Amino acid sequence: MFKKISPPVLLLLPAIIVLVAVVLFPLLLSFYSSFTPFRLTRPATLFTFIGLRNYTRILTDPVFLAAFVRTVVLLTIALNLEMLLGLCLALLVNKATHGKRILRTLMMFPMMFSPVLVGFQFKFMFNDNVGIINNALQSLGITNNAIPWLIDGNLALLSIVIAEVWSSTSVFAILILAGLLAMPQEPVEAAKVDGCTGWQTFRYVTWPFLMPFAFIAMTIRSLDVARAYDIVKIMTDGGPARRTELIWTLVGRTAYADAQMGLANAMAYVSIILSIAFTVYFFRKLALARTQIGAEW
Repeated sequence: MFKKISPPVLLLLPAIIVLVAVVLFPLLLSFYSSFTPFRLTRPATLFTFIGLRNYTRILTDPVFLAAFVRTVVLLTIALNLEMLLGLCLALLVNKATHGKRILRTLMMFPMMFSPVLVGFQFKFMFNDNVGIINNALQSLGITNNAIPWLIDGNLALLSIVIAEVWSSTSVFAILILAGLLAMPQEPVEAAKVDGCTGWQTFRYVTWPFLMPFAFIAMTIRSLDVARAYDIVKIMTDGGPARRTELIWTLVGRTAYADAQMGLANAMAYVSIILSIAFTVYFFRKLALARTQIGAEW
């Protein structure tokens, strides 16, 4: 039988088998189970087909809808803050005359930490009793009482945003810095000769060239934030009173705490659709930015 298979396919066959066993089969099984009432405590329910009942249920569930909206809000705020701070960092590093290598290394430093470690780090920093944030604010006389960062619902979500931004701003900074290093200087010099101010040069010359790099970073980070789990799980576990519950923390709770694996898989695929939507949007923006550069440059 193997004699009929071409040598290239035969060489790739072990990798194909591994991919099918590790990726394709679990993916198809999870997709199928989203159309069943599958519970981990009742394995026989995997073979009961209920159609779109799980999807109908989650799309009318206020808990899931709140987690969905909260995920979109977190994604929007985090991405915009990361892009703004990453742009500022990249411009500052690019303007530095000495120690650029050291600055680039320091800029990548937050990426070296795992999300679990970042979660523990910020959970300790925002602790209302021994956290360094409250101690600093009280020492400076800004507040007399400890601020319940991880107990108040709005402050807890803000704390998660800060942790996400700290850990991932480097992605934007590195890609935008790569754009600055690859950018030809002739248009910038021509703008200065024509009497453009620094802001006009950045707005009409530098930023259009950097936009594709920013949108690449947006695409990468949108996939990460849309499936945020580790930092939220460690810092708040979705609390207080589910005020920081995101889609993937809700998926984990539904799948393992409540043992409703079929319902959890339906939630997961809705989250995947959200990720695809953001990816398509940013790819369109990327294509438009590249077309604009090609037309102007």
